[in-house]
Amino acid sequence: MTKAVEDYLVAGYDAAVEELKAFCRLPSVSTDAAYGAGMRAAAEFVADALVRSGLPTVEIVETGGHPVVLAEGPKVPGKPTVLVYGHYDVQPPDPLDKWTSPPFEPTILDGRLYARGVSDDKGPLLIPILVSRAFAEVGGGLPLNLKFLIEGEEESGSPNFDRAVESLRDRLACDVVVSADGAMWRPDLPSVMVAGRGLAALEVTVHGASKDLHSGRHGGSAPNAVRALTQMLATLHDAEGNVLVDGFASTALPPDPAIGEAIRSARFDAGRYFDEIGAERPAPLPSGKDLLTRQWLIPTLEFNGISGGYAGPGTKTVIPASASAKITCRLVRGQEPDAVREAIATHLRRVLPSGYRLDIHNSGPGTVAFGLDPDLPALAIVEDVLEPLLGARPLRVAMGATIPICGVFEKYLGAGTVFFSFSTSDEDYHAPNEFLRLSNFRLGMTAWTRLLKRIAEI
Repeated sequence: MTKAVEDYLVAGYDAAVEELKAFCRLPSVSTDAAYGAGMRAAAEFVADALVRSGLPTVEIVETGGHPVVLAEGPKVPGKPTVLVYGHYDVQPPDPLDKWTSPPFEPTILDGRLYARGVSDDKGPLLIPILVSRAFAEVGGGLPLNLKFLIEGEEESGSPNFDRAVESLRDRLACDVVVSADGAMWRPDLPSVMVAGRGLAALEVTVHGASKDLHSGRHGGSAPNAVRALTQMLATLHDAEGNVLVDGFASTALPPDPAIGEAIRSARFDAGRYFDEIGAERPAPLPSGKDLLTRQWLIPTLEFNGISGGYAGPGTKTVIPASASAKITCRLVRGQEPDAVREAIATHLRRVLPSGYRLDIHNSGPGTVAFGLDPDLPALAIVEDVLEPLLGARPLRVAMGATIPICGVFEKYLGAGTVFFSFSTSDEDYHAPNEFLRLSNFRLGMTAWTRLLKRIAEI
């Protein structure tokens, strides 16, 4: 059965690439209301693809925002149930002038397919849909119970996902979730993600006078909100970038030792890292081990943007009445988003200069960090499937990014989530010229075929 499915997928590879191109032509940007038509078209595209894959129940389920697509395969008595997760929305394409080809006109160059969303997450998502179609066509039907839940708001923080999963929990019941979202860490090093950081976001605004003031008439006497804010922000870190907020990481738990082993085995090149991101190499140069530890296992507090006063061309001689900063924190296991934000707020209130007022706004509910149970049977199966295909047993790695779905599925379904994506973290998703290696698109179809067959044998 498995060989017939794999042969079918190989024979249909060119058609599969054309289907992926059609998917990527749909401008499904969830963060911008101007793309509403593209969002609806993408949801309908996914639903149609699932119908053509032989799943008898396919629905577009409305939420408070963009809909989710729910699909359920035929009942296979006595076999495990797998829920496949992915998302059909994409990041905004801006800045458009940095693209070498139009972001919503897929272009193949040197074995790579360039388009917005092709790596995150349309290519990886389409793979299990195509595999389920192959099982229906030539494999005698799916070997297990298969469900899909595809959301349309992952790139805008999944504001309605928690409620959607809660309302659908009975229909989504499963033994394990397999995410087509996520990414392999490096194209030259087999890996499987087993941990990710959480997220807490806030915006702080310092107010001085009630309006912008003439810097000649009022300079030296009126409060300057930009000056006050930058002084306050500078107290949040030491010279090495370590967070200085009392209580910020007091509840953090130690990491899985297996992740430390992956850091030691990775031989991460610190100098090459700074070269690749276009930054000057610091002196002294940190070790690769130290950099990976910071990226995967250490909670962060980062400034994402700062605004205040005049920032247009030329000069405008004003004293800003207000100044704002956007802050996000990546969290490790044990940290709670609300507690982290409160610790930051307490610190900023303490260092607020006299004569100013401070407003703090929390952005979203936040997300706790996740760590996969190292003894989860599906994790070992993923590693067994990938090892012969990739030439080495994959390292169990962490990711510095945040994927909220793990906590949601654990909360409402009591199910662990394994990641089985065939994009890699260097494919410029969220940036201009996003691409997917077509070799991985082909490899992913083989891997998903074998994964479903192996899980069916549990």
